[in-house]
Amino acid sequence: MTGATTLTFLSPLGGLLVLAAVLPLAGLVLATRRVAAARALLGLARPAGGAPRSTIAALVAVPVLLGIAAAQPAIRAPETANVRTDAQAMFIIDTSRSMLARSSAADPTRLARAQRAAVRLRSALSDVATGVGTLTDRALPNLLPIADVAAFQATVERAIGIERPPPQETNVNATTLGPLSELATQGYYSASARRRLLIVLTDGESRAYDVGSLAATLRDEGPGVSLILVHFWRPGERVYRRSGRPEAAYFPHEGSRRELDRLAAAADGASFDEEQLDAVEARARSELGSGQTASQGISPHTIPLAPYVAAASLLPLAFLFRRRREGEPFRRTGDTLGAY
Repeated sequence: MTGATTLTFLSPLGGLLVLAAVLPLAGLVLATRRVAAARALLGLARPAGGAPRSTIAALVAVPVLLGIAAAQPAIRAPETANVRTDAQAMFIIDTSRSMLARSSAADPTRLARAQRAAVRLRSALSDVATGVGTLTDRALPNLLPIADVAAFQATVERAIGIERPPPQETNVNATTLGPLSELATQGYYSASARRRLLIVLTDGESRAYDVGSLAATLRDEGPGVSLILVHFWRPGERVYRRSGRPEAAYFPHEGSRRELDRLAAAADGASFDEEQLDAVEARARSELGSGQTASQGISPHTIPLAPYVAAASLLPLAFLFRRRREGEPFRRTGDTLGAY
């Protein structure tokens, strides 16, 4: 797959500002015609001089350049990503209601912290096709593994939210880690990916599930899935209403980290606290190892030109101010009119 570098306009309608160039031109033409009519009425010969062409060009250039800048010209160049052919990763983010918990009504929620962590960790795996999904009482993919880092970030920031989609069952504790077994059995990873990594970002406040069965599925199904659990949980966190008061029905589960440690041990994986992202990165790179890469897809790289075009409009503007300060062309025009 190949592509070419192209010039494009991100806001084409902004180019209508170019029509502003018509105003100074129309004014100049009207003034010239009135002077010519007066000269003909008085029977005077056409005098030498007049507005210099450089002044006219500067008057036109300013609105033209600003109009082009408003249209946001940009260069789009194809960017090929070199991606591992033998490895893929999936991020699963817990979106149950308990992920709204935070230390105070003004602090970021567990979900917001998990989203930031996912974007950071994805950047550390830039040579690995990576996808993202959500977890409540079911695991659902939002984006299957791809090379496009920007698409991953956009999905995490815009498509993932609390209970989107909602859990299948109504329960005080909606989360269960059991559906993570689907990551090994439901085609989340391509057949060519022999190294498969699953990073789960959760508060660990799960209903009961069969830890041994889940661990065995992740460990033994196909080439196996390496599991990393990241715990987003702080003592005393509560779910706050819009009024700023905590919800009476929610209390943090003190043993949630122990449950994640138990699953990680059973699946030959690892669990970390949210403050240990450096260690998470190191573990992820260790699990994925190294392998051959190949060019996969082309993502457009956009270079905006509007700031440079807008800056260029200052040059003819400075020229006009300099002419006015020196008395040109205004002195020349005044001399000509005074001769009448």
